[in-house]
Amino acid sequence: MQALSVVIITYNEEKNIGRCIDSVSKVADEVIIVDSFSGDNTVSIALLKGATIHQSKFDGYIKQKNKAIQLANNDHILLLDADEALDDELATAILEAKTTFRFPAYSMNRCNFFCGSFIRRGLWYPDRKLRLFDRRLGQCGGMNPHDKIVMNARVRVHHLKGDLLHYTYNSLEEYLERNDEVSTTAAQSLYDAGIKKPWTKNIFSPLWAFINGYFLRLGFLDGYNGFIIALHTANQSYAKYQKLRRLHRQELNKVVWE
Repeated sequence: MQALSVVIITYNEEKNIGRCIDSVSKVADEVIIVDSFSGDNTVSIALLKGATIHQSKFDGYIKQKNKAIQLANNDHILLLDADEALDDELATAILEAKTTFRFPAYSMNRCNFFCGSFIRRGLWYPDRKLRLFDRRLGQCGGMNPHDKIVMNARVRVHHLKGDLLHYTYNSLEEYLERNDEVSTTAAQSLYDAGIKKPWTKNIFSPLWAFINGYFLRLGFLDGYNGFIIALHTANQSYAKYQKLRRLHRQELNKVVWE
């Protein structure tokens, strides 16, 4: 059996961290947590569950997760968010993979929980994620806040059975607040990278997000929640590009005044 490190970053996750650690009890040889100086009981709960804690100022999702990955004692990494948990089928599949780790990377379906129910259609499912990998061949990359595992070369990725359960939002208010944060961070990341988007993105990207999520990917079968997710996914897209345009206008105005 190969050794596996479960790696998590946290900040004020007392409602979630216990469930997350419990779900990996069958597969983890160690649990490494990099905490951004939580003000709640996150650290004490994680310590009671046997995790190893490191404290570090938050420096963006990508840098923080790469820091946590490098602190692990094993090369095979399962990277989780604190509000995620393995279902039994996925835990069993990971345990089987540990016997040889025949593949350098493994993906899994993520199933998102929203306002009392798990969403099984639309843009939120199967929400495939690559989360189990050999850190000698990959690391966390992407663009904040949408980090992802990026392998250093083209490798074969094996898909595991089961679901990674993502306990996202218990209320619409939480969802809307998070959407605002995500659109702001995404716009800033695009701006920092020097990326500009045509004005047409403000129209067609939100429109496509709604049509794709609600109709083409059958989000309407999730009822009212499916409609809300499709609608506010479109709104998040619109807000992101509006905020990006605002940042570029501010830059232009600053140059003009100078």
